[in-house]
Amino acid sequence: MTINLNDPIALGGLRIKNRLIMAPLQQYKGTPEAFAGDHHIEHYGRRARHVGLVILESTAVSSEGRLWPNDIGIYSERHVDPLKKITDAVHKHDTPVFIQLSHGGRKSSPEVTNALVAPSAIAFDDHYGTPEALSVEGIKRVVEEYRLAAKRSIEAGFDGIELHAAHGFLIHQFASPLSNVRSDAYGGTSENRARFLKEVLFAVRGEVGRDYPVIVRISATDYWTGGLNPEEWARILKPIESQLDGIHVSSGGLLPVKPSDVYPAYQVPHAAAIKQHFNIPVIAVGKIYNRGLADRILEDRLADCIAIGSPLLEDPDYGERLLKARGDAN
Repeated sequence: MTINLNDPIALGGLRIKNRLIMAPLQQYKGTPEAFAGDHHIEHYGRRARHVGLVILESTAVSSEGRLWPNDIGIYSERHVDPLKKITDAVHKHDTPVFIQLSHGGRKSSPEVTNALVAPSAIAFDDHYGTPEALSVEGIKRVVEEYRLAAKRSIEAGFDGIELHAAHGFLIHQFASPLSNVRSDAYGGTSENRARFLKEVLFAVRGEVGRDYPVIVRISATDYWTGGLNPEEWARILKPIESQLDGIHVSSGGLLPVKPSDVYPAYQVPHAAAIKQHFNIPVIAVGKIYNRGLADRILEDRLADCIAIGSPLLEDPDYGERLLKARGDAN
């Protein structure tokens, strides 16, 4: 059966109208207290008209895990109402919206973070500084923050959750042997390095239930010898596949290194490598801005959905044109 961008697909029990997803991209418009505002309501509501799913920008589960001084958060009940205004704006277009839950770990903003933490006391760079290795009690505290954030996500009207395990943030830091050199139950083997993600996922599931969609965003490669790769991610995620509804495949961010070349669909080979191990939908992202290219990725079963970010920042109607295009047209 031929598959194209306009075809519907299910993420868990949620059916989305097409396979074009608005990728999470920071707006840098949050207040100092991490509240969303009018910009976010307008921005997401305007772009929800044609895409199958909106994924909100990274939203902090902890005041100590904010990525930037002007990001948004969901670490208090006071954050719920502003976020509910965003979901209401998106739902006016019969489009579902997921929240991306994150904790920066060693990449939390020094400007607003009082306690920089990580799996191990290894700095990302001089700007962030050396974090404190989380104790087991500290890990449990962060897991609880994710649980509470999941509870608030439902209160705010979100249709699903994306756990941010990519781009060098806390879950990614636990998963990679380059940033996790612990010798306890949270370090060493793939199973141990996956333990934090597993505990976060099960805490979220305990709050939202199995029928509520939960997906995970990963960086398929650390772009460094000895780091994560698709095969290692398969070992990490396969045991918890039954608790996930999708995998969103990005790359990099753990170290201050970049890919040697960035070109259209440059991350798709990673998505394809991940997809061969799983039965749940895989989302590809990374400069997939051409309709012909997007359809070929789907037709060749390299991924199940296509996420785009930057073009939607520049043109809120880009999704409409992409969905109406055919062949190689934009």
